[in-house]
Amino acid sequence: MNTGSILQQVLNPAGPQARHVSDFWWLTVALCVVVFLTILVALFVALRRAPRANAATPPDLASLTRPEDRARRLVSGALVASLLGLFVLIVGSFTTDQALAKLPLQQALHIEVVANQWWWDVRYDDPEPSRIFQTANELHIPVGRPVVVTLKSNDVIHSFWVPNLAGKKDLIPGREASLAFRADAPGVYRGQCAEFCGLQHANMAFVVVAQKPDEYASWAESQRQPAVEPAGGREARGREIFLSGPCMMCHAIQGTPANGRHAPDLTHLAGRSTIGAGSLPNDAAHLAAWISDPHKFKKGVNMPAIPLPQEDLDAMVAFLVSLK
Repeated sequence: MNTGSILQQVLNPAGPQARHVSDFWWLTVALCVVVFLTILVALFVALRRAPRANAATPPDLASLTRPEDRARRLVSGALVASLLGLFVLIVGSFTTDQALAKLPLQQALHIEVVANQWWWDVRYDDPEPSRIFQTANELHIPVGRPVVVTLKSNDVIHSFWVPNLAGKKDLIPGREASLAFRADAPGVYRGQCAEFCGLQHANMAFVVVAQKPDEYASWAESQRQPAVEPAGGREARGREIFLSGPCMMCHAIQGTPANGRHAPDLTHLAGRSTIGAGSLPNDAAHLAAWISDPHKFKKGVNMPAIPLPQEDLDAMVAFLVSLK
């Protein structure tokens, strides 16, 4: 699954928060269409009724002394109608904000999302510390259960936006924000950083996977498990290469000495749909190409190229694709 193939659809809401935003959008569009058509009709009537003249026609100065009561009434009516339209939008904006704030949050799932240039660090909170786990660039949530996302940034201003589920929320360095939403239908919904954050802003995507509650519970339990032990010699060799090289300085793999916190947690890397925050499909060929030269696909990314002999590269990829 490539995030580029999943549409971001503001007008196809899959939850109550997005539905409120969509309703207000349709109200705004309807008013704008009415105003636009009214102006076109007024322009057409004015052009039809305007007197015709040529170069020899003397100027008509009668309007300087003749009261134009009809024109004054029309302008006054248009002004009143414009003010009423603006008042409707103000009321609509206020009621939308009120509706967004009234989402019931009983038994909400709490997730912390930290934005980095240019990827998303995702931590699932739990009252029991041993049940907390981390992933990257994907959020899995249960259908019908509210989700409260705590938003932070490690570097510059980012913006968290999942159009099908909720509106935008900025992540400002040094501040903490939160966003609540709920998915009412299973599906995969694309998200995107919506605030220009540097060279690879457009390639800072993520997905929200809404699952049935039992499917989500099974997924979450699997994420809490440490990385699987290598099944064979090549995978074991790949783990050895990973742990003896620069990779473990930035990445973490639970159940191994790798405990870096500067890059995505790779404990269950193979279970994700993409690598590079939606830049490439997550398969062996793309993973090998990404390790060899990530800047070929995502210029400016903090990960350096890792030049390895082909045999060692194949072994490391075999180890990584086993991390399900």
